[in-house]
Amino acid sequence: MAPAEMSSPVEYDQGAGKDAATVPARSYWRWHKDDFLPEPSFASWGAYRRALGETPARLRDRLAGRSTDAAELGALRRRSEHEMRRCLTWWDLTWFGFGSVIGAGIFVLTGQEAHDHAGPAIVLSYVASGLSAMLSVFCYTEFAVEIPVAGGSFAYLRVELGDAAAFIAAANLILESVIGKAAVARSWTSYLASLINKPASALRIHAPGLAEGYDELDPIAMVVIAVTATLAMLTAKGTSRVNWVASAVHVVVIAFVIVAGFIHANPANLRPFMPHGVPGVFRAAAIVYFAYGGFDNIATMAEETKNPSRDIPLGLLGSMSVITAIYCIMALVLSMMQPYTAIDRSAAYSVAFASVGMHWAQYVVALGALKGMTTVLLVGVLGKARYTTHIARSHIIPPVFALVHPRTGTPVHATALIAVCSACVALFSSLGVLSSLLSASTLFIFMMMATALLVRRYYVRGVTTRTHALRFTALLLLIIASSIGIAAYWGTSLERWQGYVVLVPAWAAGTLGIQLLVPAARAPKVWGVPLVPWLPSLSIATNLFLMGSLGKDAFIRFGACTAVMLVYYVLVGLHATYDVAHGACGGEDDDGDAAADEEKKVVAAADVEKADAAGGAL
Repeated sequence: MAPAEMSSPVEYDQGAGKDAATVPARSYWRWHKDDFLPEPSFASWGAYRRALGETPARLRDRLAGRSTDAAELGALRRRSEHEMRRCLTWWDLTWFGFGSVIGAGIFVLTGQEAHDHAGPAIVLSYVASGLSAMLSVFCYTEFAVEIPVAGGSFAYLRVELGDAAAFIAAANLILESVIGKAAVARSWTSYLASLINKPASALRIHAPGLAEGYDELDPIAMVVIAVTATLAMLTAKGTSRVNWVASAVHVVVIAFVIVAGFIHANPANLRPFMPHGVPGVFRAAAIVYFAYGGFDNIATMAEETKNPSRDIPLGLLGSMSVITAIYCIMALVLSMMQPYTAIDRSAAYSVAFASVGMHWAQYVVALGALKGMTTVLLVGVLGKARYTTHIARSHIIPPVFALVHPRTGTPVHATALIAVCSACVALFSSLGVLSSLLSASTLFIFMMMATALLVRRYYVRGVTTRTHALRFTALLLLIIASSIGIAAYWGTSLERWQGYVVLVPAWAAGTLGIQLLVPAARAPKVWGVPLVPWLPSLSIATNLFLMGSLGKDAFIRFGACTAVMLVYYVLVGLHATYDVAHGACGGEDDDGDAAADEEKKVVAAADVEKADAAGGAL
């Protein structure tokens, strides 16, 4: 995604300028048509037909439009009518990191992928996906410190890549939210069955008339989603306290698994170490990346964090570093306890302990897994509801979902939306169907985030010259194209190496070219990713490489979902955001000056920074 031309319009606040004292108080519970579609384009069928007729012009406008840091922090937040409460510290965020990440991935996908693709080399799969995840963590941390709002990657992409790119992220984020919760909830049912000595599917209802992968109905998963969503609606701080307790118990169980597992380990089970070769390792890495996906929930809580510039780096980087080490050790333990062919695909650790005579230990493991997956659901619905809130603030989805409840200080409508959709998907879809689609969506978003970080550092409207902008665009496209080429060559020419002689140097040349030929236009105010542009460029390459390691079914499902999303955007989202961007929803543009002032500050600061940064990346 290239940066906008210098003449591209900057999107300012619209519709938030009225004095709150002059607006009569309204009930939080509202169901009028104007609460869902308040934009003039949807006022009547005639207005909608006129809007559809202007689709090409509106699409060009939205492709060029950009938000600003000031607009995201000011105007959009006010559209929720009430503020979220700033009640979280680095301690909360660290435990949210543990709670949101360690769950179905390590306890379920480890067994599935060790058995099917990687064998004992599953530990290398976790190393590869962990390194890629840490690169994305760096990008998220810088953005979350600079733009501490609930929108996470949606807000960051809206500022740097524009509305259209932000919509693609928004659609995939909502898809990721729904599928992620559904996958974990179904895993919860499998481990509950293990806890009571039943087969993994014993608590599901078999429906022979449905297609394979969708024929085991899971009402328990629906109930679990409903309970965790209800708690998340009531209080963010209370949810944090519940997460502390559950995560602490979970850490004790993990320590037990590691110690007891190594006591009963047999190094002979590590042979053959790589039964399906290197391709199997990376195929598994692309799937187990799902296990790292929850960290982006921490970025969405920046709006409720007391001191984002200090607490977010501590919470995000600290928790993810420890989690990566835990994942690798636990994968090694499982591989040493059983031959990979004997590993159970659904409840791997419980069955592994039973196989070495520790039948009682399977209950400890199953209970710990249930606690872990419960916190993943709890923190996940908390974080993804905040994504949805900010997406609704932009009117891409109905703005009623942006409202924050005046008493609880939480986005009740957005939480309910995610919970209801997740529960419906969890009722029908198997974990195998869900995890591959989720990994494709997650990897795509993380690739876009790394791209946005490079744009943020090297392109600022009014600072970057046209020559440098064109040069940066060409080099960035070279990085993306060579990364796609590496992934495609890996998937189609496993026994050949000649293509890498061209593709890898092309990626390195694009990255080095940005460092040497494009002066940095902006420096992070507080905390920044080190070794820019190399680490973001490497993040682009690794995420695309892991995407290329997924099977074709994942891309078919991903492509079909993306096509549906784009149809929605052309028919609804495009016209809603166009109306808001051009002040057609009423109200005054009272944040236009603030946004312009912010741009001027950036320009002034960049002039000073360029003298120090012109030689390379910051």
